[in-house]
Amino acid sequence: MTVNIALLGFGTVASGIPFLLKENGEKITSAACTDISISKILVRDEAEKSALLAQGHDYNFVTDINAILTDPSVHIVVELMGRIEPAKTFISQALEAKKHVVTANKDLLAMHGSELLAIASANQVALYYEAAVAGGIPILRTLASAYTSDKITKVLGVVNGTSNFMMTKMVDEGWTYDQALAEASRLGYAESDPTNDVDGIDAAYKMVILSQFAFGMTIKFDDVRHEGIRNITPADVKLAQKLGFVIKLVGEIVERESGIYAEVVPTFLPKTHQLATVNGVMNAVFVESIGIGEAMFYGPGAGQKPTAASVVADIIQLAMSVAEGYSAPPFNIFARETVYAKNEDLLDKYYFAIETEDKSGQLLRLAELFHAENVSFEQVFQDKISDHVATIAIISHQMDLNQFDNLVAKISSLDGFTLRNTIKVI
Repeated sequence: MTVNIALLGFGTVASGIPFLLKENGEKITSAACTDISISKILVRDEAEKSALLAQGHDYNFVTDINAILTDPSVHIVVELMGRIEPAKTFISQALEAKKHVVTANKDLLAMHGSELLAIASANQVALYYEAAVAGGIPILRTLASAYTSDKITKVLGVVNGTSNFMMTKMVDEGWTYDQALAEASRLGYAESDPTNDVDGIDAAYKMVILSQFAFGMTIKFDDVRHEGIRNITPADVKLAQKLGFVIKLVGEIVERESGIYAEVVPTFLPKTHQLATVNGVMNAVFVESIGIGEAMFYGPGAGQKPTAASVVADIIQLAMSVAEGYSAPPFNIFARETVYAKNEDLLDKYYFAIETEDKSGQLLRLAELFHAENVSFEQVFQDKISDHVATIAIISHQMDLNQFDNLVAKISSLDGFTLRNTIKVI
């Protein structure tokens, strides 16, 4: 038989699927135990359909989702439109029509994944989404299969190419945030509205998904503490380098005795850490476990062919089940109750950059605040900005999250002091 797929959208990633089916057809057919054919492609309107046909694309383009939903010959629907709607509605309808679905829509999965997976289960079909995290890195399937016998204790990820490109420029070439953003925009790495990338939102979506596969717990997006790179300055970068660190926007999921915790924050990484060498638009996921130990998975986080390769890998798995006549297994079977860690179990070092008047006694006032929270200084640096203003940079010893939040609040309200930045230190 031939397994028929329908594409929702024909943008950059979707147009890479025909390329792989053609160029790697023999291997794909062998792996899937069947031929795979693109039956229909949903496009926005007749104008887009006409434009694609004029470009020489010889496919059955349709403008009505019902042409796909009511077609019994379509076995798998591949959603590559992006955004929440109409993707959520279309995926729900496809699952209810008892069609398997493949998607790369991380935003949708992070916000509504549980709902969509419930619909899939109720209709005895599957929802696969390998390409939703770190595009060309097969990290989700690896966590779901290769780590079945292992207990993961921590996941660290550099999983947003735009912010990582910008931080690479800021670290390697001393650029400001604005210079790096301008270059990322010029090269097409940054959207016209870069908020999701530079404020850590995109990476936080991916932490939600990774939490399900690594720890079996579904974290709500709103419970992922996240901040971005807007406040990183050349002064922060220089001090980090002086101390043997580089700054990256790092996502972290960790399990403590009391539960799980996830965040995306700027981080001082030791130059010897594997993630410190992940530069440009590349992505990497670093996994710590009790069995394997430390392992890093590295590759392109986006791009037509890398992302399409992950999408087609999902299609192959589902096509095999269709051809062989068995129910496709859920993409991830690891699930347990979500329990959040207590703040007092979350211990980290932090860098504080504080501007104040250049006069005696200011460091003592800060020391008293830290002492009140039972936190000591590991290192202190002072840099004169002008005749009357100085920056005090403090790297603390370990503190828990409650202590950190209390110190941020106290320093921010302290007369004559401006808390310019805080950065986690690994």
